[in-house]
Amino acid sequence: MKIKNGDWRKHDADYERERLKHPHPVPGRAYILKILTNHSGPLTSDELAREIGLGPEDSLEAFAKRMQAMLREGQVVQNRRGAYGPARSMNVIKGTVSGHRDGFGWLIPADGGPDIFLNSRQMQQLLPGDVVLVRISGTNERGKPEGTLVEVLERGTKTVVGRFQFKDGVCYVIPDNTKIQQDVLIPPEARGGATHGQMVVAELTAPPGNRTMPVGKIIEVLGEHLAPGMEIQAAIRTHSLPSEWPAEVLSEAAAIPDHVRHEDIVGRLDLRTLPLVTIDGEDARDFDDAVYAKPEKDGWTLWVAIADVAAYVKPGKPLDVEAANRGNSVYFPQQVIPMLPEKLSNGLCSLNPDVERLCMVCEMQVNRLGEVQRSRFHQAVMLSKARFTYNEVFAILENPNGPEAQKRSHLVGHLQALDALFHALFKARQARGAIDFDTVETKVVFDKDRKIEKIVPVHRNRAHRLIEECMIAANVEAAKFVGRGKLPTPFRTHAPPETEKVIALREFLQELGLKLGGGERPQALDYARALERAQGRPDTSIVQSILLRSMMRACYSTQNIGHFGLALEEYAHFTSPIRRYPDLLLHRGIKHLLQKKPLETFEIAPSDMEMFCARSSTTERRADEAVRDVMVWLKCEHMHEHIGEVYTGVVTSVVGFGLFVELEGLFIEGLVHVSSLKNDYYQFEPKQHRLRGERSGQVYAMGQKLRVKLARVNLDERKIDLELMDGGGGAGSPRKGAAKHMPQQKKGGFRRDGSGGRTKHKGRRR
Repeated sequence: MKIKNGDWRKHDADYERERLKHPHPVPGRAYILKILTNHSGPLTSDELAREIGLGPEDSLEAFAKRMQAMLREGQVVQNRRGAYGPARSMNVIKGTVSGHRDGFGWLIPADGGPDIFLNSRQMQQLLPGDVVLVRISGTNERGKPEGTLVEVLERGTKTVVGRFQFKDGVCYVIPDNTKIQQDVLIPPEARGGATHGQMVVAELTAPPGNRTMPVGKIIEVLGEHLAPGMEIQAAIRTHSLPSEWPAEVLSEAAAIPDHVRHEDIVGRLDLRTLPLVTIDGEDARDFDDAVYAKPEKDGWTLWVAIADVAAYVKPGKPLDVEAANRGNSVYFPQQVIPMLPEKLSNGLCSLNPDVERLCMVCEMQVNRLGEVQRSRFHQAVMLSKARFTYNEVFAILENPNGPEAQKRSHLVGHLQALDALFHALFKARQARGAIDFDTVETKVVFDKDRKIEKIVPVHRNRAHRLIEECMIAANVEAAKFVGRGKLPTPFRTHAPPETEKVIALREFLQELGLKLGGGERPQALDYARALERAQGRPDTSIVQSILLRSMMRACYSTQNIGHFGLALEEYAHFTSPIRRYPDLLLHRGIKHLLQKKPLETFEIAPSDMEMFCARSSTTERRADEAVRDVMVWLKCEHMHEHIGEVYTGVVTSVVGFGLFVELEGLFIEGLVHVSSLKNDYYQFEPKQHRLRGERSGQVYAMGQKLRVKLARVNLDERKIDLELMDGGGGAGSPRKGAAKHMPQQKKGGFRRDGSGGRTKHKGRRR
């Protein structure tokens, strides 16, 4: 039923807000969508205006602009006759394109829901980051929804980093980003002085089409392909990592005093006499947490002091805007892109020894069972008594009378108290069922020319775990504090595994004679018990890998859904505000509650906080991908010198197109393509994670040891190709039989989506 002219003002809940903002108010977006949704079909602009009841006094021009904006942002869609309908009602979904190195891609829906598969034909006219409308056209062979491109709303890729090629009079750029499948055509007059083989940055002047390549012009020549450090320069530009400080940011940082002033301390809790110490890796430069545990009659008092970055970085100021844009520090091998300028990250905010520092403190009473009975938060001032490394603390705890202990004899007792507290916290962790994956970190050792000399394992010792448990305890109490205060701040959330992945995991474990409890919704304790039952078996690390791959990725959200991997109902990131923006946002919320200000006066609106959470999750993924790209580049460059050599390796993953094999002692992975497996046709059995020969019954499965030859290294595509030596070689060579016969897989190389405590070199990511 049509609304009378002018009556729409009575029905539109957004009218008053629109009237205050615009001289000629038009119906709000929510009201327009309501009208379109309730109508029997799409409406043209004129039909919609009549249906709403727009009259002579209303601006049809302003209404047309509103509709164009809704069309541009994917809220509505037009059909062939130009009629509008709600995107969802017309089976059209808005989202962002994510590419895959094998040519296909995915649409990540803006409103949530399952990702939508885009085949290689659809991806020919798209680039990663494009915001598009897609219509569901069916399902692919794996039962996933498949989409067809309807419209490109916004191009997400403006520049492409890659290797310039000049052949047969044609110029083009091979993208460094393997998720971009199209080469970029460069007109001869737009080559910008680049020569064949150099790394360049090309600005796109025309996007890819259904039958045409993208076109661009060279705007920067980075240098020779294999120049030292080129991999980082390429990754910075490929992933659009902010790496230069805007002038206004440097100006604001320069105006901040170099030391803590008397007026900065007024009203703060004075903890300068407390023996707080920092414990970090040997190469750490920004110290944002310090700890101290005091033994009590029934347990301990634990203080976790965190750098008070919020005292210097104010909302909306240039420092804050840039920190939000960066989202986090990015840790490349031998190079860091910090979230904050060095004056703050390594200076005024870093809890360096023997200097006063402003801090936020979580004070906790912990009983003998490792349970936090109560906690309090303070704005404080501290003075760190020492800067320890993990190895130092481990040596002191292992030998309290040794040389390391004698150098710090006045602090040995405090470290032993922390150690006793750690054991209690760790027992509580085990009791609640937190999943504890035993993985190995690696570190790149460079030669004088900044080429890989070797990759070595970095083993986590007791000191790493000690700090991790203290940080987790403080993070939990911070989440509880803001939760009780009902303030919208970031939680670190880790959703339970998807049902489909749980079913596949259970089927795989059954093949091994193991089981996963919990039905369709297993808890962390069920995972922990499955992992415990696998301990001591030759396939322990394989079980661990498959368990890990079934889990979701942790992210930031204002909606507290708990942390599955840690078996916690409340969890947030409080302990690293120097290098993580969500921690800084959380500190602001805690300060607001400590000052007992009304909730409605909090400086960040709930909708903005959710936006910051989504952005922080994105910048975290961006950093991970950039670091991974650099590591793959370095490994390919390193292995390029060893083509033809033979290695022993372990199968770490099995896919339809082959076997990924990690070379023992090198921590470098390559692919044995299925086409190189001789004398048979091999079928992929995804539930069992194996390839099986049709005639011979030969099985290649995770965990098997193989003898392989390094066949090819493609630096442009970041690929290391291996070939299986005749017979496979070694005691773990492939053979018939169930997966339970698989020998032990070497640890390492697995992504910890839901596990870990501190970012960067300080341990695991939680």
